[in-house]
Amino acid sequence: MKQAVFNKTAFIPVEIDMSVLTVSNVTHGFGARQILDDASFRLLKGEHVGLIGANGEGKSTFLNIITGKLPPDEGKIEWSNQVTVGYLDQHAVLEKGMTIRDVLQRAFDDLFVMEQNINDAYNRMGDVSEDEMNKLLEQVGEWQEILEQRGFYEIDAVIERTAAGLGLMDIGLDRDVTELSGGQRTKVLLTKLLLEKPTILLLDEPTNYLDVEHIQWLQNYLQNYENAFILISHDMEFLNSVVNVIYHIEQAVLTRYTGDYHQFQAAYEVKKAQAAKAYERQQQEIERMEDFIQRNKARVATRGMANSRAKRLEKMEILEKPKEYIKPTFGFKEGRTPSRFIVEAFGLQLGYDEPLTRPVDFQIERNKKIAIRGVNGLGKTTLLKTILGLLKPVSGELVKGEFLQVGYFAQEDTPSNSETALDYIWNEYPAMTNAEVRAALARCGLINEHITSQMRVLSGGENAKVRLCKLMQNKYNVLVLDEPTNHLDIYAKEELSRALRDFKGTIILVSHEPEFYQDWVTDIWNIEDWTTKIV
Repeated sequence: MKQAVFNKTAFIPVEIDMSVLTVSNVTHGFGARQILDDASFRLLKGEHVGLIGANGEGKSTFLNIITGKLPPDEGKIEWSNQVTVGYLDQHAVLEKGMTIRDVLQRAFDDLFVMEQNINDAYNRMGDVSEDEMNKLLEQVGEWQEILEQRGFYEIDAVIERTAAGLGLMDIGLDRDVTELSGGQRTKVLLTKLLLEKPTILLLDEPTNYLDVEHIQWLQNYLQNYENAFILISHDMEFLNSVVNVIYHIEQAVLTRYTGDYHQFQAAYEVKKAQAAKAYERQQQEIERMEDFIQRNKARVATRGMANSRAKRLEKMEILEKPKEYIKPTFGFKEGRTPSRFIVEAFGLQLGYDEPLTRPVDFQIERNKKIAIRGVNGLGKTTLLKTILGLLKPVSGELVKGEFLQVGYFAQEDTPSNSETALDYIWNEYPAMTNAEVRAALARCGLINEHITSQMRVLSGGENAKVRLCKLMQNKYNVLVLDEPTNHLDIYAKEELSRALRDFKGTIILVSHEPEFYQDWVTDIWNIEDWTTKIV
């Protein structure tokens, strides 16, 4: 099997065939749960692929299989020779003591190796024959070309240009990476990946934790990207703007559609309608044949025809009934009426060791629905944690109202690996019966396989639905939500938006998706107006 180059080292470029990745008859499952069934996939040079499907359909699993992190149960994965693959891994470990600049410079490690190879080649030239000399000169020329193409001789400028596009210059390239927020960390990893300029980009939800301005920058970058990429994203407007091929995973079946997301939607609806009609027609035909057989099998005159129909029925390839996606139903229980002001701030400065904001005064009245926006690292999550009392302000005073019942959805939450979704809810609400817990999880779009699975094997979207389910079991008059749409598919996002619109209490929301909240919030706060930093 041909191998992709995942850990970049110096290589001699070769002519790459139009097909850079071929996936043949891949089957994979977790226990009784089938993720992929006889899936085949061909990635062509320069193709911009959107990999889509509802939460838990196996999108991230597919990426793990093609990158070799997960062996398929059956099938074959073939990469073209000397293909370099870049994978945005949001779980990568960043070492303490390393600056952002140190991490970004690692994108060019292979070029430094290549430079050393060039120097070694020159040192050998005095001791080789003329033929070997010519070969070495040719080799050095190829390496030299790669160095120039990759901007090796202006590395600092290339780093700063790309870092500026994703907002890292505002944070400061000399900042220790372990001091970064989740969004800033994602930006660093994404910037490093783009600097590596691999032949293939694999991007799993790259817009999670990115703010609006930098999503736009990434969108422009991918629109002009010369090589191939595979993108998983539940931000459909973003996805629609950058892809020209859609692969859709549904019920373990992988299907290719040419065009953008909107073109896929139209084709998919036609295909779904055709499948439903074909199933209906066949069911009617089966019903007529069974009726004929039943009425005529006992009569001598018609027994032969009845037997003939019975044989035809036995040989018939029975169509499966098209399964409908189980759409979640979200709803938040409303608590008692709180005081007029939920929280009041006087000269409040947010931060940790040093202030992130100037002193600010604000009030949040009951029943207000406030969206907080602004670039990452300026204190959006810090503001939420300060309001919740999880962090102390650097200075100033925060006064909470009376009779508050606060529900909090954190941006990052890692439940115990060994806990099932059922246990996760039950441990929080032991008074509920087994049937009540299962029913609550089912309303959130989770089937028995998800409910009895450990949290660690659930997809990001399934995990988020379990966490939302936990939130919905109690009464609140204030909801504090930090990026609740991360990992949720389009159906779940639409339903969550509706549920929050219907909630009568106060909402304080951080989200990088304006289209999610713009129809129902009462106020939008831009934290950039509070910052002490240059943005």
